[in-house]
This record gives sequence, C-alpha cells and structure tokens, in this order.
Amino acid sequence: MMVVWRLFFVIGLPAAAQSWTPVTSGTTVNLRGVSGKGQTVWVSGDKGTVRKTTDGGMTWRDVAPRGVADVDFRDIEVIDDRTVFLMSSGEGPESRIYKTTDGGATWALLTTNLDPKGFWDCMGFWDSTHGIIVGDPPAGGDGRFTILTTSDGATWQMLKGPSANKEEGAFAASGTCVFTRGTREAWFGTGGTGGGRVFHSDDSGKSWSVAKTPLRHDSANAGIFSLAFSGALQGIAVGGDYMKPDESTGNIAITADGGKNWTAPDGTPPSGYRSAVWCRDSSHCVATGTSGSDFSSDGGQNWKKFGGEGYNTIGAFAVGTNGRIATLTLPAPR
Repeated sequence: MMVVWRLFFVIGLPAAAQSWTPVTSGTTVNLRGVSGKGQTVWVSGDKGTVRKTTDGGMTWRDVAPRGVADVDFRDIEVIDDRTVFLMSSGEGPESRIYKTTDGGATWALLTTNLDPKGFWDCMGFWDSTHGIIVGDPPAGGDGRFTILTTSDGATWQMLKGPSANKEEGAFAASGTCVFTRGTREAWFGTGGTGGGRVFHSDDSGKSWSVAKTPLRHDSANAGIFSLAFSGALQGIAVGGDYMKPDESTGNIAITADGGKNWTAPDGTPPSGYRSAVWCRDSSHCVATGTSGSDFSSDGGQNWKKFGGEGYNTIGAFAVGTNGRIATLTLPAPR
C-alpha cells in the first residue's frame, strides 16, 4: 500500500490517551476498505458500497460504480484526489479491479479474475502505476498463490506466485494482508492450518522468500490478517481466529530484520483477534478488530485495549460493521 495515502486522520492534542470519535456514514453495510488523505477519505464494503467524504467525515456521498450491487469491495487505494483503485473479493469473476481518474464520477473495469475457483484478497501500490494483487491458491490449481502486478496502472499481468502449503491461504477481512514499501518491496501474510507465514519480495513480486511466525493457524479461520512496517526492518503481523474474537492467544508477531524472523513480543498482546494493524511511527501502533482496538507505544511489545469494537480496518479512518466509521485521536508525537 502507498503509506503516504493510508495514514490516520490524527489530531495532535496534548492528551495522554487515545480515543475514537464516531462519524455518521449514511450506510449500514459492512465496511472493509478505507484510504485517503486529510479531509478527503474513501471507504468501501459489501453490496457494492463506495462512499467519499471531502470534509473530514461530516458528509458522505455515494461514488460507487454502476451495476455492482452484489459486489463486495474489500480494498480501496487512493492515489490522489482523482485517481483511486477499487478491488472486490469473491469467487472467480466476483474478484475485480476498478479504477477512477475523475474522483469517482466514472469507473473503468480494469480486469476480472478468470479462474472460477480463484479469490483475490488484497492489493497494494508502490506508486501511481505500480501495484500488486495477492489471491488465494485456486482449488485444483498448481498450489501457488495468485500474484498479479501492474506497471502502468491499467493492465495487470499474472506472475508465478510462491508455493503454498496445503490448506494455506490469505484473508480478505481488511484489505491489509499485503504491505508495500519503497519501490519494489512487498510482504503478505497467510492463514489456515498450513499458514501463519509471511512472504517477502524485493523485486515487485517476481520472487519470494518465506518465514514462519508464532501466530496461531490452528483452523481455517486463523492466521495472519494484517501487516504493517514502520521502516525497512521493523514490522508487525496481527491476526488470530476470527471465530474466537476475544481470544488473545497467538494474535501477534514482530520482526526487527525485515521479516526474516518473527517472534511473539515479550509483553502484553492485543486483547483479541485483530484484523488490521497500522503504525504512525516505530513506536506508536494501533490494532483493531471486531472485539475492540489496542494501542502500543513501544513498537508492539505491549498493548492496551481502548474500546473501538466492530472495526475491520484502519487507514485514513477506521471502518467496520454496520457502517461504522471513526476518526482516531492519538497522543501528540514527542
């Protein structure tokens, strides 16, 4: 993902605590995607929902493509005020990529998943023309993850993805199972009984290395759901079992060497299953999920719950179930 476009709407107040401020979204659908900058933020979700605010969340308007009422938009990536990529998830042709270059007035369908058993999970961008899509290994296929990339922001090419273990896949819960950095680096996390691993590429998805993590992957519902890096070396992976949202066992891992090695932190983990993580800097991070949100001020070693139930992902705002949208206040940087 283009980190510059997926920062929180952070209010630099002198208060010592962090807090959520809900805003009225005008929808009750389950929201999964969020991206933006400053006062302009876009959100996406099921039933073909795409909404946009240009006044920091005070008012929202529908900017969805036409004829997509049955499409589930799991990820959205804002490039600039007029250029936005939109990804849907689902079996076969239900996975699609749309693009607008006029602020949502019109949309172009760029590509559709032609594999009837394929499923796209998340996307990320290095810049306005270079991006990547990660999808599950199609059932009955060659046992490799689906990797698509673009070098012109329009056409997408299928690359030979890395080999998957049996019963290993990615999760589309928050559109953040892949993290992009710099001009070519990408990481994505996996789940399922064969998962709990992080794949890393330093050549725009052409080749991959893989590392095990201590995150739980004891069922089809468990594994890594989200990744965030605050630099070239320091990263965090969060997840757990989404069917056991209050369990805090095996829901986080950290790395200090760019993802070569992952360990469970020594301190207090997040207080439940977490579907998304975001870091403002190397110290201050937030993880969120359906059972609540947690804040860390020491790079992911220790976490403290501070409410925020029902949020699926975090980016420019936090978004979640029943049309939930909120802004976040964090302690001012020191």
